[in-house]
Amino acid sequence: MDGDVSEKTATVDLKAEYESSGVREILDELDRELIGLAPVKQRIRETAALLLVDRARRELGLAYEVPTLHMSFTGNPGTGKTTVALKMAGLLHRLGYVRKGHLVSVTRDDLVGQYIGHTAPKTKEVLKKAMGGVLFIDEAYYLYKPDNERDYGQEAIEILLQVMENNRDDLVVIMAGYADRMDRFFSANPGFRSRIAHHIEFPDYTDAELARISASMLEGQGYAFDASGREAMADYIRLRREQPHFANARSIRNALDRARLRQANRLFSGDAPVDAQALSTITGADLRASRVFSGGLDVDGLRG
Repeated sequence: MDGDVSEKTATVDLKAEYESSGVREILDELDRELIGLAPVKQRIRETAALLLVDRARRELGLAYEVPTLHMSFTGNPGTGKTTVALKMAGLLHRLGYVRKGHLVSVTRDDLVGQYIGHTAPKTKEVLKKAMGGVLFIDEAYYLYKPDNERDYGQEAIEILLQVMENNRDDLVVIMAGYADRMDRFFSANPGFRSRIAHHIEFPDYTDAELARISASMLEGQGYAFDASGREAMADYIRLRREQPHFANARSIRNALDRARLRQANRLFSGDAPVDAQALSTITGADLRASRVFSGGLDVDGLRG
């Protein structure tokens, strides 16, 4: 009788669990390291709350079943999907849902072989490395090529589906890519849709957010814009967004790499000695030499 009463009156302090689990630390890191992405951060907080409640139910002896934690991240390139996947791996580890909390990031080439008998060993080796953590499959839809009868992607898909179902207490799979292509992929492979419980959409960054991201990236490398550099960066973002293959923060990082190259050449070609400020300053001239400002394409990976 007393045992029944104690079980009914037992409680769990969710706020204390939140603090002691280390979840707050990871969510704070997410806020510090990623600018914008408010809806994504909110979904991660909601997922963390769900898992904390789930863990509390388990501690109180309530009905418990290992939750399905496989996820789909959709959005354009450079919107922080890989970074969020890494934080998710840490969060799941802190809450005890994965043993190691590491992230293994792969693409089709890491899973699919080029000849008979090659795909299964490749896929199984990747899965072995990912066990106890999170497997992040970028551009997952490239696994499925129905128009090519000699393609071995379907073999990798079948192995993944089996492991996602049978080992969901030891592995979380996150599939990522463009939203429309992921929808077609799930429609053609309903086994994935039924195994993925969390779908998170990553919005494009605004121009203002990209400007903040560019300043933060420079600061992390020990550089800063001067006034002309900040103005040029804002103009660059506006123009570059209208061009093909725009990849959000990734495009900004590439633009800054090229601006640093131009800054180095500008300083090297000068006759006067340079001080620390000159060595650490990106000016408008360093950015406006980009072909974007003359109406040309500044495709990532090409010189611009």
